[in-house]
This record gives sequence, structure tokens and C-alpha cells, in this order.
Amino acid sequence: MLDDTVFWVLSALAVGSGIMVFRFDSMARATYALLLSLLCVGGLLILLGLDYLGVVIVLMMTIEMAIMGVFMVMYMMNPAGLVPMSMLHNKKGAAALCTGVFLLMALGIVLAPWPPRAGTAEEDPTRALGESLMGPQMLTMMTLGFALFSTIVATVLLATHRGRYDRLGDDLRARRADDPVPGGVGR
Repeated sequence: MLDDTVFWVLSALAVGSGIMVFRFDSMARATYALLLSLLCVGGLLILLGLDYLGVVIVLMMTIEMAIMGVFMVMYMMNPAGLVPMSMLHNKKGAAALCTGVFLLMALGIVLAPWPPRAGTAEEDPTRALGESLMGPQMLTMMTLGFALFSTIVATVLLATHRGRYDRLGDDLRARRADDPVPGGVGR
């Protein structure tokens, strides 16, 4: 009963927040709505016993949306949505295309001749999926993932040679920020 309730709550949140991506005027709000939708999908995968894929989706989407938020603030003229904007282009054409694709996929699901199950289910579906996707290279891919993550962390640490304590002092109470280039927020 609890699993069913969690499943339906996560499903409703995923669909609802996915719809809100296209309803918000703000790119920042749309980003957080998309993040919520994808976190719910990751939770659904974990609930279905695919722990590895669920955790990967949660981690990947959280990092991706954080990076997207930073770039929006840096480069967009209206990241907070203070001026209303539309996230949709060619609304009628997009709605017709999406409806057609949805109906075609639903028809394929209903009319496809599904094969009967052969054999028994694996004890560990995550391991079985990993082996079918990567074969004998699973250890290589896990090592590569750790190496890439370490590289990202090291790059960020090396790129930020100054922190907030360097700008405003150890107690963060300096009257003026000690910026190498004058201007900006601390000026």
C-alpha cells in the first residue's frame, strides 16, 4: 500500500511539474520545475528496484540544473522572470505534433505483440542491467565515472582561487570587498 501511494504521488508530481515547466514565465522557475520532475522520475526508478539508474538520474539532473541555473544568471537578460515571457513557440503546431506522437506511441504500446516472459527475473536487476549495457567493461566505466567526477571537483577548486573569506575578510565584515577588479556588487 505504501509503495503504491509513493508511486502515484511521485508520478503525479513528475507530470505536474513537467507541465509547469511550460507554464512558468521565469527560466529559473522552469529549471526548478524540471529538476523536480526529473527527481521524481529518479525516485520512481528507485522505487521500481533500479537503484543505480535512479541515483544516477538524481545526481546527474541535480548537477545539470545547478550548472544551468548558474549560466542563466550569468548570460540571460531575464533569468528571474521579472518581465513575462513565453516558453513556447508555435503553440498550436507543437500541441498537434505532441498529441500525434503521444497517440502513436500509445497505439504502439497497445497493439505491439509483446513476447511472453522467458525465464525468471534476475535477483539483482541493477547488476543485470549494468552487465547487459556495459558487458565486461562495468569496472572500467565505474572507474571512469569516479575519475570524471574527481576531475570536475578539482577543476572547480583550482578555478576559484579566492573564496568569500578572501573578499570580505575572515569575519565577513569588511566595509569594502577586496576585489582585484573594481566595480560589480562589492563596489
